[in-house]
Amino acid sequence: MPTPSRWPLRVGIVGYGFAGRTFHAPLIDATPGLALVAISSGQRALVAQDWPQVQVVDTPDALFALPDLDMVVIASPNETHAPLARAALHAGLHVVVDKPFTLDLAQARALADEAQGCGRILSVFQNRRWDSDFLAIRNGLNAGMIGRVATFESRMDRFRPQVRDRWREADMPGSGLWFDLGPHLADQALQLFGLPDSIQGTLACQRDNASIDDWAQVILLYGQMRVSLHCSMLAAWPDARFAVHGTGGTLLKRAADQQETQLRTGMVPGADGWGADPDDMLVFDGTDTPRAVPSPPGDQRIYYALLRDAVMGHRANPVPPIQAIAVMAVLETAARSAREGQRLSLPLNEEEKVLWAQAWER
Repeated sequence: MPTPSRWPLRVGIVGYGFAGRTFHAPLIDATPGLALVAISSGQRALVAQDWPQVQVVDTPDALFALPDLDMVVIASPNETHAPLARAALHAGLHVVVDKPFTLDLAQARALADEAQGCGRILSVFQNRRWDSDFLAIRNGLNAGMIGRVATFESRMDRFRPQVRDRWREADMPGSGLWFDLGPHLADQALQLFGLPDSIQGTLACQRDNASIDDWAQVILLYGQMRVSLHCSMLAAWPDARFAVHGTGGTLLKRAADQQETQLRTGMVPGADGWGADPDDMLVFDGTDTPRAVPSPPGDQRIYYALLRDAVMGHRANPVPPIQAIAVMAVLETAARSAREGQRLSLPLNEEEKVLWAQAWER
């Protein structure tokens, strides 16, 4: 375990694309005990406009070499995650990797070993654990509102009928909608239900000129319970974000968390109304009228607050490498299932299953 560091912790970001600009920089800046001090990006003018007090460097190596840096966030294209995280770890830095963790399970395992050998904290940015929609559903399940769960449906749908010229939608390693949104869907399911018995996946390219998957339907099997994870780029009127059916009724969460929308419009995290969700969760118990339960506010800053405390030695890593390994196993197995057209087991060894269970119980 690393020794406690200074206060505030000095943080740098690699990459100032959508993730770095929209999520990481504002959330870090709004978290007490963290100071955003440097960004590695070719967009010097944009960074200077947004964060005039932050140092801009041209390369990740230059960022890693800065004196007195405590932690870096890897928010660059997916294929760079593993090599850049490895370089940062060997520079003596704590590392946050945006999702997906790596390109495959082998890379994930190797990177986890590197972090352990370097004695640094390696974490993955699973910010959707602190979304209002997920918190509402988790609270309802923990309270036993619908008895034993039979079917859990989780959807992240978009309406973007035109293929855009960006790496996420190009045919390259780590691209495609399943690797983009699947990490959120899979991580939330694993947090609620644990590791599945098996996985059945289907991926498709549905838009004109699409070269990589833009639709995914993945089923996680837990005995007789089924967990359905779905994402699409052609849903102008999306279905409910969550629908959960059980022996005692149904939970329905129609609208998604608002934090991404708030961040896109420039709201400062923690400002009045931050994370507020006006869409109630509905509880159906077989009667004609559902019961409305207010959704708790979301706050993705909690991830960085917990990580800050972990670096200071006060608590465990909120998203340790073993949980990222499990998510990567789900992503990879679902893609393989889609190619082979068959149900597959999760390829985790017994030691990994034990480590995952220990982290989950915390």
